[in-house]
Amino acid sequence: MAKSAWITLVEESTLQEATLDDVRAALERYVEMTAHTGQQLGWEYADAAFPYDILEQEEEGRRYLLLKGKDPHLYKHLILGVDNRTEEWEHPHIQLVLPTGSTHGDRAKANEFCRYLAKTFQGKLHLFNGRVMFFYPRKV
Repeated sequence: MAKSAWITLVEESTLQEATLDDVRAALERYVEMTAHTGQQLGWEYADAAFPYDILEQEEEGRRYLLLKGKDPHLYKHLILGVDNRTEEWEHPHIQLVLPTGSTHGDRAKANEFCRYLAKTFQGKLHLFNGRVMFFYPRKV
């Protein structure tokens, strides 16, 4: 059964509406940062930190990113999509889906990417297990 986590963009977020290109740019920045870390450590850390190829797909008029695992035994695939204000959602959000058949490695990486994206966009993260993390400055 597929599971979802999503990042809600609130008033305090760095972006008020996100696009698929914004998410793709953030993921590419993540790969770039891990590559620099790998250079400092002297090994190919980027391959271990981001073991996916980013493919853009479209289905029923909706665009999404398919992260396809480079080693199918460890990582199969993840799906990332963006949905701005609709009748169902008051705020724009970025959704990450673990499709049926995902591995434990996919789930671990999905949690890692969710936290990275939520921190980057300063959003409210709803994890796969129902817990909520806040990455935006809250008023006290």
